[in-house]
Amino acid sequence: MLTRSLLFKQYRRSFSQLSHIKPPKQITNEPVKNFSSKDTMDWDLLRASVSKFNNASLDVPLVINGKRVFYNEGNRTSFQQVNPAKHSQVLANVTQASEQDVAAAIQASKDAKSKWYKMPFYDRAAVFLKAADLISTKYRYDMLAATMLGQGKNVYQAEIDCIGELADFFRFSVKYASELYNQQPCESSPGVWNKAEYRPLEGFVYAVTPFNFTAIAGNLVGAPALMGNTVVWKPSQTAALSNYLLLTVLEEAGLPHGVVNFIPGDPVKITNKVLADKEFSALHFTGSTAVFKKLYGQIQQGVVNDVYRDYPRIVGETGGKNFHLIHPSANIPHAVLSTLRGSFEYQGQKCSATSRAYIPQSKSAEFLADLAGTLGSVKPVNTSASKINGGDLHGFMGPVIHEQSFDKLAAAIEEAKKDPELEIVCGGNYNKANGFFVEPTVIKTTNPLHKYMSTEFFGPILTVYEYPDAEFKQICETLDKTTSYGLTGAVFARDREAINVADEALKYSAGNFYINDKCTGAVVGQQWFGGARMSGTDDKAGSGNILNRFVSVRNVKENFYELTDYKYPSNYE
Repeated sequence: MLTRSLLFKQYRRSFSQLSHIKPPKQITNEPVKNFSSKDTMDWDLLRASVSKFNNASLDVPLVINGKRVFYNEGNRTSFQQVNPAKHSQVLANVTQASEQDVAAAIQASKDAKSKWYKMPFYDRAAVFLKAADLISTKYRYDMLAATMLGQGKNVYQAEIDCIGELADFFRFSVKYASELYNQQPCESSPGVWNKAEYRPLEGFVYAVTPFNFTAIAGNLVGAPALMGNTVVWKPSQTAALSNYLLLTVLEEAGLPHGVVNFIPGDPVKITNKVLADKEFSALHFTGSTAVFKKLYGQIQQGVVNDVYRDYPRIVGETGGKNFHLIHPSANIPHAVLSTLRGSFEYQGQKCSATSRAYIPQSKSAEFLADLAGTLGSVKPVNTSASKINGGDLHGFMGPVIHEQSFDKLAAAIEEAKKDPELEIVCGGNYNKANGFFVEPTVIKTTNPLHKYMSTEFFGPILTVYEYPDAEFKQICETLDKTTSYGLTGAVFARDREAINVADEALKYSAGNFYINDKCTGAVVGQQWFGGARMSGTDDKAGSGNILNRFVSVRNVKENFYELTDYKYPSNYE
């Protein structure tokens, strides 16, 4: 006979995979603070947090099963995360994981799995709802300061990232998970009851997160964890400060030890160790296309070699060569300002950033003159007017993330100066004496198939091409075939027929397509984000679709009728 305790345990186990709990009705997008000159209290609180991180560099540890492991313990090394706006300032000494640390993180994820996934959904969801509230209240200004200083963001870009989008990811994922759990079989025969259980994946998830969005790091870790998975998290070295702060917020919100294990370090060594484990079940990745392709191949080779118990899920969002297509009927001043924002906010370091534009010949002179004139007031290279450690709290643009990126962008600008098919319309300056500053640069090409129209620079470089007005349909076809990417793009036109032509011709050119708006700035719950082709697996962060990738469905049929004969009616004569 089942005891009352055992019945309760079985009830909890089943309940962990079936929602029956409605999330709070007020789940909606987190309001974004404007930080205008009138918001004096917000500025005072932000400056206090910035000063706190400026006072001394912090030691960022590994976190394995809740235990902090610092670089001065054993033979571990550290990585210095610097302020990219003032590279002489070390913000954090980031502990680097050894091979033994990676093995310990994997084991901690395995050990924590059973207890975590059996925890009722209500309790798992509560962790992320509370974390969202902590981020938007108690830790708002610390999150902003860590992201601004460490990742080179101005206050508005940080606000929409590590506050608005991050809180939205956590809250909306709870809403979407509840809806997913409640998707049950719609039919049952007489005497039968059917149900679906959304089990987490049987092994652990490997999350590889980028530098450019704290929110993306939160979602890459949070989405699988919410569904009952445990996670080995390799953060970007240049975002370790904000990412570690985020982990401490999750812990304060009640995340149990071992559910998320934080191991910054050498990406190749960590990845090789993780992908060699039999219980590796999923990759959740945002980063470069080249790295994702390599990991994809490595995982598939592991499948061929019978390394894994399952076919691992591969979820990735990578690069883009995103476009603005301007039609002769477009509102040119609006298209110019949208292109400026899309190309140069956060220094073009968004995977969705505008990096190529197609302008009709009849409007080209007006467009480029307006763009160049407006960009004249945007001077990230001039650090003499900077207010805090080489970065400007009020400025539109800041530094690129590190010296490697700076050198690549500087080389691209110098190459453009020598190429007869390219002309620098404005910008073209760069300076790394104090910080990694690259001026917003617009390059005009006479060749629509030039490599600058297909190469992702991931920085403040925009390449434009003038097309004959009468060849709008043809330029759509050229645009579609120019790159291997398919992330974001936009068309600007008042002519509805032109919009329809572009919409149809560019159906697979962008997973996020914008009409008379810049091709950046997807909002959780509004524009689900992701692209196909070589831009990723298009699993749509910010929607419920992505949660399906981190569950394994089990269907259960319960029969209430008892057989009295093995024969069916047709078996009788």
